[in-house]
Order: sequence, then C-alpha cells, then structure tokens
Amino acid sequence: MRYELMRPHQIRRAIDENWPVLLPLGVLEYHAEHLPVGMDTLAVERCFARFEEEMNVVVLPTFYYGAASFAVAPPERNGSIHVDSAVLCPFAEQLFAGLLRVGFRNIHFFIHHQSENFAAGMPTDLAFKFAARRAIFAFLEAQRGEGWWGDPAMANYYEAHAEGSDPFSWIQGHPLMDAATLAAYPFDHAGKGETSLMMALCPDTVAMDRHSDEQWYAASAVEASAELGEEGVQMILAHLRRVLA
Repeated sequence: MRYELMRPHQIRRAIDENWPVLLPLGVLEYHAEHLPVGMDTLAVERCFARFEEEMNVVVLPTFYYGAASFAVAPPERNGSIHVDSAVLCPFAEQLFAGLLRVGFRNIHFFIHHQSENFAAGMPTDLAFKFAARRAIFAFLEAQRGEGWWGDPAMANYYEAHAEGSDPFSWIQGHPLMDAATLAAYPFDHAGKGETSLMMALCPDTVAMDRHSDEQWYAASAVEASAELGEEGVQMILAHLRRVLA
C-alpha cells in the first residue's frame, strides 16, 4: 500500500500488525544512450509494485536523489544528478526519526545503485545506514532516557539481537540483489543485466536503436531480453520474501 494514499486507520493497522515499511532508494544517473537515467531506482520501485500484490507492506514515496557520482559520465547534457552523502545523511536521519515517531518498527530501504559493494558500502547506502543508527539512538534516548541499554528491561538484548528483534533491527538496509542473485544473474551498468531488467519492468523506457558499442560497460546490452529480465525479477522477489516474510 502506498504510504501517501493511506488514511490514518490504515496506518494504525500497519503499525499494529508490524507491516514492513519499504523505501525505494536510488539515484538519477547516466545509463548509456538506450536506458533511462532513473534505471537503478525504477528497478527497485517496479519490483516493489509487484511485491505489494502478494504481501501487506507500506511503500514509501521513492527517493531518487542519492549520490550518483559522475564516475560514468559528466552530468552536462547526460542527466546525472549527484547529491553528496554529507547532505543525504541528515535528511535520512530526519526521515527515519519521523517514521519511528509515527510508530513503525519494521523499516527497510532497498538500493540497486552500486550495490555490488553493499557489504563494504558506497556513499548513498552508507549515508542511510549511518542515519538509521543515529535516528534509533536518538529515539531511544528520547523515549527511554539515558542508560536505556543498561536497564534491567534490556537483559534479553543479546537474545533479541540474535533473532533480529532488537531496536537496531527497526531500520535495515538491503541491496535489491542479494549474493545469491548476483551469483546467478549478470550485474552490470547498462549492459545485458540491467537492460534485461528494464525490458521486463519498464519496456517502454528501453530504446535499443540508440544503443552504442562505444561504451564498454553497455556493450553486452545487445544480448538482453525480457525473458532474462523476468528471471532476474523473480530472483529479486524471492530475495524480498526471504528478507521480509
């Protein structure tokens, strides 16, 4: 269910039933001549649109303005928009603080951009991860006071942490494609993998007549197909089920 369309009684139900709250997170970045600049974020958004048909979830408005960087191409006349991670962090902290105040305790952001390095982290996901920790610490101290962790009520903290129900599990970040998917599906930038995803999720945005072999990273796009993209989508949906069910 789209958050912006929900009425208060629906929000209360989502809180009481602990529905997952999903933030599609991404960037606007040049993806060669044949793909849209929103590719990384559209992949998350469109997979969520399918997933919400099979599970009760809250889908937040998509955030497109991550740290794209200009590593692929300069922005002039190419379209990339880069917002520095130093700016993203305070925004994300305020966003997460607001969601905690509303009452959500099962918040997840998913990102596709640069997520082959998710374990080590890249600017956008690191900013949101750090912001999540800051928001949780601030919220707990405001609600429970200093010394909240040392209180006898937290005696089961390590057991709760092991099962993923401690307060630091209230906000989690994930790559759209987990390790199992990356091992089975081509991960690239505007190549065979991403072009196939767009063919499956947003076919009207793919213009193969504009594809060029001049860009090494996009050369394999000629091998793309909607069928391969659908295989990738199904792997992503399986990943979402594992994480959120």
